[in-house]
Amino acid sequence: MASCVEELHFSHIHIPVTIDQMIPVLPAGPIPAVHGSRLYLSNLDNMIGARVFTPTVYFYKSNYMSSNRKPVTKTLCDALSRVLVPYYPLSGRLREASNGKLEVFFGQEQGALMVEAHSDMGLAELGDLAVPNPTWAPLNYRFPNEEPYKVLDMPLIIAQVTLFACGGFSLGLRLCHCICDGIGAMQFLAAWAATAKTGTLVTNPEPCWDREFFQPRNPPTIKYRHPEFMRIEEGSSLTMSLWKSKPVQKCYKVSQQFQAQLKSLAQPNDMLGCSTFDAMAAHVWRSWVKALDVKPVDYELRLTFSVNARPKLKNPPLKQGFYGNVVCVACGTSPVNNLIKGSLSETSRLVREARLSISEEYVRSTVDYMEIDRPNRLEFGGKLSITQWTRFSLYESADFGWGRPSYAGPIDLTPTPQVCVFLPDGSAECSGATVVCICLPGSATHKFTEFFLCLKDLISNDESE
Repeated sequence: MASCVEELHFSHIHIPVTIDQMIPVLPAGPIPAVHGSRLYLSNLDNMIGARVFTPTVYFYKSNYMSSNRKPVTKTLCDALSRVLVPYYPLSGRLREASNGKLEVFFGQEQGALMVEAHSDMGLAELGDLAVPNPTWAPLNYRFPNEEPYKVLDMPLIIAQVTLFACGGFSLGLRLCHCICDGIGAMQFLAAWAATAKTGTLVTNPEPCWDREFFQPRNPPTIKYRHPEFMRIEEGSSLTMSLWKSKPVQKCYKVSQQFQAQLKSLAQPNDMLGCSTFDAMAAHVWRSWVKALDVKPVDYELRLTFSVNARPKLKNPPLKQGFYGNVVCVACGTSPVNNLIKGSLSETSRLVREARLSISEEYVRSTVDYMEIDRPNRLEFGGKLSITQWTRFSLYESADFGWGRPSYAGPIDLTPTPQVCVFLPDGSAECSGATVVCICLPGSATHKFTEFFLCLKDLISNDESE
């Protein structure tokens, strides 16, 4: 079965990029906001984990120099300007209100930022475009001396078009997570792309702001423990081993066949079964903890992952086109020893229980929890966080008129080495494979690969139970 998992390798290269122009992009028409207007952001938008920019990059091999095409940058700017009318909150800025929460504000500085750049390299020199590569970082614009995690007074969309010598180009996009979650970002991206492709404004569905939908209750009513937000002092070797030296980003292409066998091995001993995600998350978590040789073995570790709560909201349901944050953080816990010596099915049951615990009431309880005790720093203690991008229409949403991108997704996970990402396979054959990206110390990469690829031990463990 090891042949059903391919370790992906990326080139360590230097990409020389020259910035040619910086273009502020304003809405193309009137918007329902004036100087001094403010927009409410919900407690889900205000989560500490959302106070970031999510950087992605899209590669296109089409020839932007073809004489019968409008220049790439102008096409993207014109379309973005049109789309910013219905998506006008993305033309504002974030500021902190007197209660410490963020809000969207419309002042002197407004609009998105488009950066045009070029490189003397060709796309073929960038290596394998199927795997995220930290050395692609110059393709996403960052301001000089920009502080990490800065979101206040920043453009909420920062886009960089880099034109390559071969005629291909990339679109590096930084979108503020406070404004939209992954599904909301795909909705916005699809509208921008369709507008660029057709030359006329396309919004389907019509965007809906309505952040007041998630107003906290009065009084706030917390009905769950919310272990996902617990402040934990690191009492294990896990975080130290990840942060003491620069972590290495590893990526694996996991076939549909491997996932199916893993799912069958991960079935808990009950009638409820588990999903492919449950099985994959459990296997990654166990392999990661084994490879890191976490001590002490009785220490309680956490696995967290985001759950799209849209389908849970029935009373009342969300309006169609809502593009804000509608994710809850599910959390499973287990002692190190159980992850190392227990069965895959036991761990997959923990993941399933965490996933199924997210209900409509859990969403409301989360909103109320954030009202009373909003975490003000990211918690990494004893934790692996998995982000599932396989459910996003990354490739389908990003055809701006130059065809499907060769790659669509993140670049560098190493600044947050306790985050693992599941990505869709971007190959043309759409094989149903998943690309797993994870960070490890260099000394642990071989062990992780060995544990992750080997299902033989899982089969023998299940047979012995």
